[in-house]
Amino acid sequence: MAGRFFDEWQVGDRVEHEIRRTVTETDNLLFSTMTHNPQPLHIDAEAAAASEFGRILVNGTFTFALMVGLSVGDTTLGTLVANLGYDKLVMPKPVFIGDTCRATSEVVDLRDSRSRPEAGLVTFRHELINQRGEVVCQCLRIALLRRRPEAIA
Repeated sequence: MAGRFFDEWQVGDRVEHEIRRTVTETDNLLFSTMTHNPQPLHIDAEAAAASEFGRILVNGTFTFALMVGLSVGDTTLGTLVANLGYDKLVMPKPVFIGDTCRATSEVVDLRDSRSRPEAGLVTFRHELINQRGEVVCQCLRIALLRRRPEAIA
């Protein structure tokens, strides 16, 4: 199991996730199609070329999902009860086909669960960074994580 239990995190813990991902045209087209998003900026090369971006813009919800997905192996894999929410989601720079992205995570808050003594809440600040070192997506994720079995009395 790669993820950490609630009681193994401390505020300020930071993870540079090793997995990187180059975004492909197929990723963008399939994600846009699966989510019924017909935005021409994502699926119409001619329309996108006439925009201020000059080329296809990767679907922002794919960008967000990629950021969270890249973080799971090092943060919540096998310890997650539930994701309780995402907050302050921003996309300060666009993502384009061919961009290679990496993610970082930092613990910004820890709280005991009031309703589940066997779990606690971890707030992560996730960032997705492209090959130019630009932050392309950022959010706070509140995850309900199990405590280590031996920590539950």
